[in-house]
Amino acid sequence: MAPASPTTSFSSRHRPALLLGAAAGLVSALVPVLTCAGLALAGWYLSDAGGHGAAGDAMGVGAIAWLVGHGAGFTVGGASVTVLPLAVTLTLAWWTWRTGVRLGESVWAHGPDVHRIGDGERDWTVPQAVAGLVVGYLATLLVVLNLVSGPSYEPRLAPALTGALALSLLVGGPAVAVGSGRAAIWAAGLPPVARHAFAAARRILVWYVVASTAVFLLAMGLGISEAGFMVSQLGLSPSEAFQYALLNLAFLPNAVLFTGAFLLGPGFAAGTATVVSPSAVVLGPLPLLGLFAALPAPGVPATGWALTIAVPVVVAAWAAGRHQWERPTLRWDHGVLRACAGGLLAATALTVLMRLSGGSAGPGRMSQVAPFTSEVLLHGLVAFGFGALAGGLLMTWWQRRTSVPASEPIAVTEPSAPAP
Repeated sequence: MAPASPTTSFSSRHRPALLLGAAAGLVSALVPVLTCAGLALAGWYLSDAGGHGAAGDAMGVGAIAWLVGHGAGFTVGGASVTVLPLAVTLTLAWWTWRTGVRLGESVWAHGPDVHRIGDGERDWTVPQAVAGLVVGYLATLLVVLNLVSGPSYEPRLAPALTGALALSLLVGGPAVAVGSGRAAIWAAGLPPVARHAFAAARRILVWYVVASTAVFLLAMGLGISEAGFMVSQLGLSPSEAFQYALLNLAFLPNAVLFTGAFLLGPGFAAGTATVVSPSAVVLGPLPLLGLFAALPAPGVPATGWALTIAVPVVVAAWAAGRHQWERPTLRWDHGVLRACAGGLLAATALTVLMRLSGGSAGPGRMSQVAPFTSEVLLHGLVAFGFGALAGGLLMTWWQRRTSVPASEPIAVTEPSAPAP
């Protein structure tokens, strides 16, 4: 019996890319919202065995948490809370990316092949699939918004739609291009310096987040006694303590990015008329949230904290040098361009993330909890730019010094004849 000819799964090449994209958009939105609703339902039942409220209300709370991850926000004491719980948002972005990659794999056979694309033939496969993904995602969001809206919860429509559009278009779109193989075709047309600059920027950004996480954990370790005092003051039951821990975890990425703003120098505001930076710390009354235990004491920080402003430069130099080590070039101009451009791109991307990490965290003084993004951008461009430039130049110099010129023959030692 002859083996069956290979085909795409679910005969996807026979289905329109727009339809496949719409189905992927529904999956990308429905799976997380149902997961959030299920977790909220489990928490409701475990807290008091369902003694208060109804199961539908608990699932509605989970759906609201999903919407808050898109920027819908909520209201506390008549004040709007707009800070994104980035742990939720990043989880949604991860799932959207995975769904987009799978969608790309299902439509790779649509449209012209690589040779026809190379000849200049137009390819609408990715745009059609992404358009379906966006429509399916936004339609699901609007349905959920309509279901949970009421007197007790009025979501912010415009930010929620903007967040959903950003996830489905800016995260799902590149994922479809990667999964379908189109991203590799398009990237092949870019100059090598540009490709290396993007790779260096990604490495710098990843390692700076790792460094910021390490510094934040160190600060939390120094303030662990204060965090324990906060928890004791609240008098939480075991189920409430679990929910309190989840609340802190939801904003953990925000705290890491705030730490990154601190390391760059400008710092951040933990309330109106406050500043937390290596040069000065001015604070006021704060909510009993465990993450705030990592804040330095008011006044002038210790010398050790002031020295942390060298971290961005060192990280950028090391990451750019490491990238240069793995992808060497002997040309000074290439070493300069891709290292420096990588540092500038990393600083820009980091500023965008920090802009998303802040906002209003409650009424009164807590209406401003955010990094000073304009100053962060300026400091990041200088620190990452010069750090990456130094690392790239140093590694280029080392590789030029230790490389063998192409015109110089390499001596090969002939094996000696065995003794008779």
